[in-house]
Amino acid sequence: MAITVLVPDDHGMAALGGVEGVHLLRFDRGEPLPPGGDEAEVLIPGMPGGAHAKAIVPLLPKLRLVQLLSAGAEAWIGALPEGVQLANCRGAHGGSTAEWVVAALLSIYRDMRDFDHAQAARTWAFHRADTLQGKKVLVIGAGDLGRQLRRRLEPFDAQVTLVGTTARDGVRSVHELPSLLGTHDAVVLMVPLTDRTTGMVDAKFLALMPDGAILVNAARGVVVDTDALLAELSAGRLRAALDVTEPEPLPADHPLWTAPGLLLTPHVAGTVTGQLDRAYAVAAKQIAQFAAGKEPDNLVRGEY
Repeated sequence: MAITVLVPDDHGMAALGGVEGVHLLRFDRGEPLPPGGDEAEVLIPGMPGGAHAKAIVPLLPKLRLVQLLSAGAEAWIGALPEGVQLANCRGAHGGSTAEWVVAALLSIYRDMRDFDHAQAARTWAFHRADTLQGKKVLVIGAGDLGRQLRRRLEPFDAQVTLVGTTARDGVRSVHELPSLLGTHDAVVLMVPLTDRTTGMVDAKFLALMPDGAILVNAARGVVVDTDALLAELSAGRLRAALDVTEPEPLPADHPLWTAPGLLLTPHVAGTVTGQLDRAYAVAAKQIAQFAAGKEPDNLVRGEY
């Protein structure tokens, strides 16, 4: 017997049409459930975040799985009834997020913003820039995002060190961070948001980074102590690239807008062409596993 899956958009209806053993129902935000919707065993929240879909969870007595289209799952952890599983979309957005990190590092090292300003001023601002070649990059987060970033950085002849919760082949332990931070030119945050990662980049963490180093945050805004980072940027000791902030959207009067040495983008690292195609490709595989009576590969256990 087919399981009922609630799908948030026409793109998903088309992408999941070939999955065996499922009956797809389209639902719309703020609208009543479609006929038969209360029979749903799988719910796919929309993008981005799909927080609006939480309101219909109490209306789904047979719900067994929430399949996210995002890699981040923090908004749903602890928000589901007992017995309902949660799966994220790990593997869909790592490439585009890693691409943003490479773009940010290249922009900073090659002074692209300065050259852009010079072009606007019609000034031939010839000068020597820095290079990504030979830089030591510490990537905190050794999951799909971290691995995707390493694969893209190494062709630039950068030296990449991956850091995970525990040490394993090719990955250093998070407990080694105090000895690693001072020997790397850039630190990239690609961690999930958990109790352990919230506020992990504090004044002590930043003080261990060498003068002129770059902090790149492609994780979540609250992973970084903003006041501590602002102090380092204002002193001109560190540079940074942020795709995420706390709060979001960033208020117009927030000091991050005018902080020196900062490249800031509005949480767009994964917002690229083909985003939904890649997300639904992962979701389709997960739901096919679930429909076949198997555990989806991307089940979230505990905080992640």
